[in-house]
Amino acid sequence: MLWTLITFIGFTVLVAVIAYVKTKGDDQTTAEGYFLAGRGLPGIVIAGSLLLTNISAEQLVGTNGQTWATNMSPMAYEVVAAIALIFMALYFAPRYLKSGVATVPQMLGLRYDRSTKLWFSIAYIGLYLIVQLPIVLYSGSLVFENIFGVSSLLGCTKFQAVIILCILISIIGSMYAIFGGLKAVAVSDTVNGALLIVGGFMIPFIALHVLGVASGADGIAISDGWHYLVEDYSEKLNCISSANAEAPAVPWPTVFTGLAFLCIQSWCTHQSFIQRVLAADGLKEAQKGALFCAFMKILGFLYLALPGVIAYALFEIQGNQVTNMDDAYPQLVSQVVPAPLMGFFAAVMFGAIISSFNSVLNCINTMFTMDIYADYINPDADELTLVKVGKKAGIVFAVITTCVGPCIYFFPGGLKTFLDSLVMLIGLPVLSAVFGGFIFKHLPKYAAKFILVFHIIFYGAFLLIGPSYPSSGEMHYLYAIAVLLPIEILILFLMNLNNKKKNPEVAWVQEDVQAVDMTPWKYRYLAAAIIVIGVLAVYAFFSPLGVGG
Repeated sequence: MLWTLITFIGFTVLVAVIAYVKTKGDDQTTAEGYFLAGRGLPGIVIAGSLLLTNISAEQLVGTNGQTWATNMSPMAYEVVAAIALIFMALYFAPRYLKSGVATVPQMLGLRYDRSTKLWFSIAYIGLYLIVQLPIVLYSGSLVFENIFGVSSLLGCTKFQAVIILCILISIIGSMYAIFGGLKAVAVSDTVNGALLIVGGFMIPFIALHVLGVASGADGIAISDGWHYLVEDYSEKLNCISSANAEAPAVPWPTVFTGLAFLCIQSWCTHQSFIQRVLAADGLKEAQKGALFCAFMKILGFLYLALPGVIAYALFEIQGNQVTNMDDAYPQLVSQVVPAPLMGFFAAVMFGAIISSFNSVLNCINTMFTMDIYADYINPDADELTLVKVGKKAGIVFAVITTCVGPCIYFFPGGLKTFLDSLVMLIGLPVLSAVFGGFIFKHLPKYAAKFILVFHIIFYGAFLLIGPSYPSSGEMHYLYAIAVLLPIEILILFLMNLNNKKKNPEVAWVQEDVQAVDMTPWKYRYLAAAIIVIGVLAVYAFFSPLGVGG
């Protein structure tokens, strides 16, 4: 335990030192310097920051738990994300950067009107503070309670340990987000991303080695473990679930509809992701970053899905009774990771948790400062004042979400997943409003606000009447998303058609504010084609055409 703690602290401090060295000379006295890293992020930093913003303990524990409980179909959340990142690189990034915006609500404000920006900023901030950040804190605290046994070490209850760990994660994450700005967040994400690739990828190979030994084979343990998995658990390796499959499985029709829409919403309109692209040193770097991240997402199944299936096979051999799917991955890690490497892996997990926390907190600060304070509270504020307000607001937001985080301890596991699905209450109408705003030039100014209200009413009714969490035979929530997005785009089309008849001479024209160099990356289409081939290859491999039974 002592060696684990020493290596954990060592790697964590190393990341902090690198982030400090890389950012100590940066100008953070301006809003652009603080919130958008001076619009100077290179592609590799954007890619690493995008990856780590997305991956946290919730994904490592949750997705592997889902594959343990079902099959490889939940890998769709990772693999299909690669296609969404192509949309980001080729379609959304050029339009965001052309307008030089700092937030997604600001883009909506330019497209529709000032009040639209306020509506969506408030909705996003509330959702992030009450749902997303608390879940990151809580799930992260559970992981470290399992690794270090904090309650036993301190002689306290598990809930008290969760409170302590939530506070610790919040403090460290806030130091990056509040005092370092976006540049410190992005640099730490990149370093943690490199550690995650090493640490995350080592789990399935070590686990296959242990499985090979446990299966009694006499050959090379890793290959024996894989052969045992393919021969005896091919149905678990299948990524194609039936159309009526219940959560946490992913029904195959939703991969091309509801889940695809969810991924595009996450990667193309989610503020904490978009902010890295908005801070790019030109369109070329933005496209490099998004497409390189897409390559890494294709390989995400190795550490976010496959370990769950390995855990299922290994636990059956051992007679290990796991009753909660969220316990599968932590138990696998505790069994297969050698003690000398546990500290390093704990640091990898901590980096993923911190990166998700500080990224979302930084985007909340940005939306409050740029969309609400600078526009409604103090329109005459200078650059230095905006930075100071952003830091103070970050402290307040961190305190609020830290108070909410431990409360999830008292919620049933199904309710936690249900809360996670609430993100689509705001996320999907944002996608409808942004995408519809780009393609339809004659929309009325109230269009985005109407879609927001429409979606909250109908999607909210679905969650109350027929949600898939906790699973009880009702329609999967991805089908609701698959139905609602086309309806919302159709409504915008009809609004556009009607308004065009009334005011044919009034059409929205996007202005190029010359914020960054808009020269595209010359290899963007080649990279996109390779990514599509990679996605199809992974799906074919984990289907009945490959190893899936």
